[in-house]
Amino acid sequence: MKQALLVLTLMLLAGCGQQYSAPRNLDDACLLAAERPQYLRAMLRAEQNWGVPVAVQMATIYQESRFVGNARTPHEFALGIIPMGRVSSAYGYSQALDGTWEEYQSETGNRRANRTDIDDATDFIGWYMTLTRERNGIALTDARNQYLAYHEGHAGFARGSHNSKSWLLRVADNVADRAALYNAQLLTCTH
Repeated sequence: MKQALLVLTLMLLAGCGQQYSAPRNLDDACLLAAERPQYLRAMLRAEQNWGVPVAVQMATIYQESRFVGNARTPHEFALGIIPMGRVSSAYGYSQALDGTWEEYQSETGNRRANRTDIDDATDFIGWYMTLTRERNGIALTDARNQYLAYHEGHAGFARGSHNSKSWLLRVADNVADRAALYNAQLLTCTH
């Protein structure tokens, strides 16, 4: 009886430890969806609720967290050795900041939403990008500019803060390329 309880406990712990790991193949939307069907279901729900295409959501999550559910920004160090905390409060699949996540919870009434839950993370992305369309006039299919506004915030995007960051413009181009790749792949999947 004790052995069975120990084995059950170890299996439960092993299952918990893997829930935040990235899928094996991040470069193929069909394989990603086959390995983690709950991800595709969550993205399809967000697409239905908010209108943000699955490929745009996938490319955003890829860029933000590489599909690691409990991803965090790196620590900052003073003098190279003294820990000063994290670069930002970004956390989870969507790398939502604390304040933006709280705004999402308040505006959607989803107080129990969790950044490490793929359903909540994709709903957040849908909510945020819909606001981006309303506030900044960016089409939901425009992965590049949606990502720039996602990264810089609505006001930052409106000010053009991204235009002085050549590295960010390259990243946004990569997000757009990945969204196009994912979209083409998703058209060929057999779900």
